[in-house]
Amino acid sequence: MKGLLEGIRVLDLSRVLAGPYCSMILGDLGADIIKVERPGIGDETRHWGPPFAAPGESAYFLCVNRNKRSITIDLKKPAGIDIIKDLVRRSDVVLENFTPGTMDGLGIGYEALCAINPRIIYCSITGFGPDGPFSNRAGYDLAVSALGGLMGITGEPDGPPVKVGVAITDVTTGISAQGAICAALYAREKTGKGQRIDLSLLETQVSALVNIASSYLVSGAIPKRWGTAHETIVPYQGFETKDKYVIVAVGNDQLWVRFCKIIGRSDLAEDPRFKTNPLRVKNRKECIEILAPILRTRPRDEWVQLLNDDAIPCAPINTMDEVFQNPQVLHRNMLVEVDHPKAGKIKLVGIPVKYSEAQAAIRRHPPVLGEHTDEVLTEVLGYDGRCIEDLKSAGVI
Repeated sequence: MKGLLEGIRVLDLSRVLAGPYCSMILGDLGADIIKVERPGIGDETRHWGPPFAAPGESAYFLCVNRNKRSITIDLKKPAGIDIIKDLVRRSDVVLENFTPGTMDGLGIGYEALCAINPRIIYCSITGFGPDGPFSNRAGYDLAVSALGGLMGITGEPDGPPVKVGVAITDVTTGISAQGAICAALYAREKTGKGQRIDLSLLETQVSALVNIASSYLVSGAIPKRWGTAHETIVPYQGFETKDKYVIVAVGNDQLWVRFCKIIGRSDLAEDPRFKTNPLRVKNRKECIEILAPILRTRPRDEWVQLLNDDAIPCAPINTMDEVFQNPQVLHRNMLVEVDHPKAGKIKLVGIPVKYSEAQAAIRRHPPVLGEHTDEVLTEVLGYDGRCIEDLKSAGVI
């Protein structure tokens, strides 16, 4: 089966995480991703380690750069800008995450590229947007997750704010950008025209606050940090067991009755303090104080089995080794092995979306820096060997 985006070419000038995550998804769907990197240095994340699978091949870079071709171009040289413009003429999408004004300063901003190719879809990812009082601030996930409210609602109630374990603001921005690009491609099929897409980490982060933001906007009450617990459902949190930690999610009163029976405390289901969820929320402290020692009487995996057997949502809080040994994760092909020219066989996270009439697949290993420069310039642009050698001699590529 063919990829859904086969025949679409993306000129990817982004680096680090949000942009590369977006282009990786597009590549998984069959698009030809041409990743433009700095000669001799490349994407910064190539050097973000340890661990490294091979010199210059960090685990960080490998995780978001499969299904791409790497070319190296010096954008400070006029001949390098000319190559970019030639590629734009033969591309469908340009993706970039430079600070606002950088692309315009190089002569390859949206207006310039639209004049070259009116069908181009130009997606610009910034930290805070291209205008406004914060537009020139450096946009890093950690800072944006703090400013955008995520860190303020993450952590234990009596502890300090903490960051999420992955750069989730970058990831959600990459997903948003991918969806926006696909929507713009669909619109172009109807209008024949490309367009500019503008999104930022800050706006994506604020939109991802979902019910927490809505609760504040409706009530005016500032949300608290709840750790693994839930503000409006009890019990719905992590518990310590005899050996490890487990999540128990008793989402309604029917589940509560069954849960009480399994833990040997059917009386709690009729206790006037806990009979309904609003009552359990009101009497959260007393409820959890009763449940916590009970859940410490058995090992984690026993509770997981007992509760899931009765369709009560429950899961182990897994460490990373347990995640990639999990039978469901393996069954759904979320662990794959790919051959790499420098690192040999490497393991990557699989593709989360499956299609009945198309194929999302890992067709290319994460590229070595500049691995495809000659290939792209020859196959896509038709440059001959002499031209390519001249560009190399001049330090353009």
